[in-house]
Amino acid sequence: MDNLPSSSKIDFNIKKSSPKDKVIALAGNPNVGKSTIFNAITGMHQHTGNWPGKTVSNAQGYCKSSKNSYVFVDIPGTYSLMAHSTEEEVARDFICFGKPDAVVVVCDATCLMRNLNLALQCTEINKNVIICVNLLDEAKRKNVRINLKKLSEKIGVPVIGTVGRDKKSAQKLLNVIDKALDEKHRPFKIEYDTEIESAISILQPVLAKKNIEGIDTRWLSLRLIDMDESLKNSIKKYLGYDITGDKEVNEALEKAYSVLDLKNNENIKDRIVSSILLSAESICSDVVFYDKNTYDISDRKIDKILTSRRFGYLTMLLLLAFVFYLTISFSNYPSEVLSRVLFALGDKLYYLLTLVGVPKGLVEMLVNGSYRVLSWVVAVMLPPMAIFFPLFTLLEDAGYLPRVAYNLDKPFKRCCACGKQALTMCMGFGCNAAGVTGCRIIDSPRERLIAILTNVLVPCNGRFPALISMITMFFICTSFGLLKTAFSAFFLTATIVLSIFMTFFASWFLSKTILKGVPSSFTLELPPYRMPQIKEVIIRSVLDRTLFVLARAIMVAAPAGIVIWIMANISVGSSSLLNICCSFLNPVGKFMGLDGVILMAFILGLPANEIVIPIILMAYMSLGHLIPYDSLEQLKMLLVNNGWTWVTAVSFVLFCLMHWPCSTTLITIKKETGSIKWTVVSAILPTVMGIAACVIFNQVVRIISMIF
Repeated sequence: MDNLPSSSKIDFNIKKSSPKDKVIALAGNPNVGKSTIFNAITGMHQHTGNWPGKTVSNAQGYCKSSKNSYVFVDIPGTYSLMAHSTEEEVARDFICFGKPDAVVVVCDATCLMRNLNLALQCTEINKNVIICVNLLDEAKRKNVRINLKKLSEKIGVPVIGTVGRDKKSAQKLLNVIDKALDEKHRPFKIEYDTEIESAISILQPVLAKKNIEGIDTRWLSLRLIDMDESLKNSIKKYLGYDITGDKEVNEALEKAYSVLDLKNNENIKDRIVSSILLSAESICSDVVFYDKNTYDISDRKIDKILTSRRFGYLTMLLLLAFVFYLTISFSNYPSEVLSRVLFALGDKLYYLLTLVGVPKGLVEMLVNGSYRVLSWVVAVMLPPMAIFFPLFTLLEDAGYLPRVAYNLDKPFKRCCACGKQALTMCMGFGCNAAGVTGCRIIDSPRERLIAILTNVLVPCNGRFPALISMITMFFICTSFGLLKTAFSAFFLTATIVLSIFMTFFASWFLSKTILKGVPSSFTLELPPYRMPQIKEVIIRSVLDRTLFVLARAIMVAAPAGIVIWIMANISVGSSSLLNICCSFLNPVGKFMGLDGVILMAFILGLPANEIVIPIILMAYMSLGHLIPYDSLEQLKMLLVNNGWTWVTAVSFVLFCLMHWPCSTTLITIKKETGSIKWTVVSAILPTVMGIAACVIFNQVVRIISMIF
């Protein structure tokens, strides 16, 4: 036998509190309540990090039962282990090479047969599998009945039914895991067609002699037959063994291929998947019972409206407008209060630093520069994000966002892009950096790159305050509060629709030029509608999204505040560096319908879009520090006195929609693509589009004014 490196040396960043801890992998399809189970078992005893060499994050939780202490590893939600995406590759690699003591596969009781696809694949890799049939409450509501005992007998592994929201379910699951670790199981064996089984019988004995630690040789034979290149790379990475360079394995593989129908080699993977699905169907045939006529009838009725050609797009626009209405309504007052409190604290900080003898110049730079910029970012970003992200997460948990992807699939395919881009685009409304990170769900590298490069074309909530201010000041006449907010939400929605069309255009342009290709197909599951879990929504939206994005913005805003203060306070002759730069940019700004101050504000606003308007105020008022403005009327008067018209406002909105990403997003793009070239392209593309839109708009206005 060949002596191969041991996989025990592999570091998957698993943080054990004790060497005796048992490692449990928690797997499952998206939207099956896996996170609910994970949180119920581990509570707040959790740790997050990144998989080695991957941008996909992992979550680890700790708990104890009466017999063992456990580390639960929440692997990425996936439909399969055939590694079409980074998430699937990470999930497969951890089950293969991470050597978990057991794998718990969480399944949705309302669609068990589809979920067993993943469970059966897991049993091929790891014999110690526990199937957790979750959402039994929803199954009961839909009159779905499951014989859990018979399911366990047929599939050959422990099965437990749970209701994720019920705390007792977590304890029951721990008891089953305790028992399962002391038993040996003989999982259901998937039978493939005659040719594939013959090919496996040729290759498996050769692989068995190689003593490849931790990998089932039957499953490995299957993956080599279906030409899974990513698995070969993972074996080399984790075991240090180049299976493609083994002469004996390659000879056996050639013999295995010889028994297959060579004309249909490209369909081997489909034949394997078909066998898995048939096995799942066979298992469920006398285990799952439901009335086909009444099952999910309410979901189908709702989908007839939300995914129809007539009402689907209208519903999306109305929901978008409603979300903006709530965001605008409930974020204005908290933003004002935060601004006053933070600026008041800044005055006290200024006094305290002066009192302890810090040099005045340094105090000015730290307080009036760095601190005030940070105050603006927090006051302007935090309230809208604290409202927008929970609303976004509510739609996600309720099952609506996959319907958005379904509705926008055809438009994106016409642009030779992926329908999943609709989901990442929606995430971009909250934060473009989060939207870029979300592009990991797109399997095709080409389509993922298109989604990353165009995500910035939808405005994040950092740009919402500036857009809302311009719309309210120059295009809303009514003074009635609620009606004014409604009109602002309507115009903002119209602006967002424009940004979506520009996203379509940019995706089409990229797919026809530097990123040519045919759009790939993908399976999009429309999960059942369900009541969102408010606690989960708050935790995920506030901790995982709002505070995460805010922390990134603060990291880049602090040094930016110092740079802005230096430019505003250091003079060359009679003018500050800020004014000199504004004068230099003025001709270009005028050509675009703007001015040098506005362009300079956008440039200095690179760390965070929230500070663009404050910089404009600072430059117009010739102040050396940022100040809050008391009212929109006061701000409009200042802008008009400096030459602003409705044309300037429209040009500002267009350029606000389309210009370079903020530094946080650029850093994220560099991290996700691993390429400086594509990071530069992501900055140039929207900027060129924004300049072109402003120039065209102003030329059209000039021509019309000359005619009339």
